[in-house]
Amino acid sequence: MDAAATHVARPAYPIPENVFAETVVSVRHYTERLFAFRITRPASFRFRSGEFVMIGLPNAEKPVFRAYSIASPAWDEEIEFFSIKVENGPLTEHLQKIVPGDTVLMRRKPTGTLVLDALMPGRRLYLLSTGTGVAPFASLVRDPETYEKFEEVILVQTCREVAELTYITELVAGLKDDPLVGDAAGKLRLYTTTTRETSPRMGRITHLMRSGQLFADLGLPPIAPETDRAMICGSMAMLNETKSVLESFGLVEGANNAPATFVVERAFVG
Repeated sequence: MDAAATHVARPAYPIPENVFAETVVSVRHYTERLFAFRITRPASFRFRSGEFVMIGLPNAEKPVFRAYSIASPAWDEEIEFFSIKVENGPLTEHLQKIVPGDTVLMRRKPTGTLVLDALMPGRRLYLLSTGTGVAPFASLVRDPETYEKFEEVILVQTCREVAELTYITELVAGLKDDPLVGDAAGKLRLYTTTTRETSPRMGRITHLMRSGQLFADLGLPPIAPETDRAMICGSMAMLNETKSVLESFGLVEGANNAPATFVVERAFVG
């Protein structure tokens, strides 16, 4: 079937009251597995940087919705998402074919634990991610409040191949010209690694933390609960292993209603 035949420029079914129907503004494919897209933002939609929302497509009477972290900051006039492509995924199989002008459905209520309010005050913030788990951090590093609350922000992303790091590498490089972040971008340090393709820095983040290589590379002391805070977003295996590493450093998991020294996001894209 022609890919264009799967595009839905206008909803084919009635839109529920708790759902927005928004227009795709732009789409960029980074690799065969990763792409980003932006949609219009409803005037009434409010969220905190780092939260996720349920999105779907109007291609069925009962659309499939999946949790997607919002990659744009809370002040952005559009909403950005960073997605993996799953060949037989109920949603991503079709979502990866969208083009500008198509419609994306978005539920009205954002939520999530990767928000600054879920962390106790600290000096340094570690944002630990694999793959598209970097999306909520793409939101947070573009929010001036992040730099108001922390003296230093360490953004970590591990991917299989170098090209999969392009999204966040380009985003961070452009922050120095961001009108809201500007000079505060000097507080941000990007640390990227690969696990398959050869690159200047290789290895899983959990191994690099346990061995101390991460801290040696950054010229920083090991994570300490008195000064450091962390957020984790990635696969279930990565979440569990990274959580274990942070707890070995003395950090304690928190939540919106009980801020502590690290938080984990357990919503997944499928």
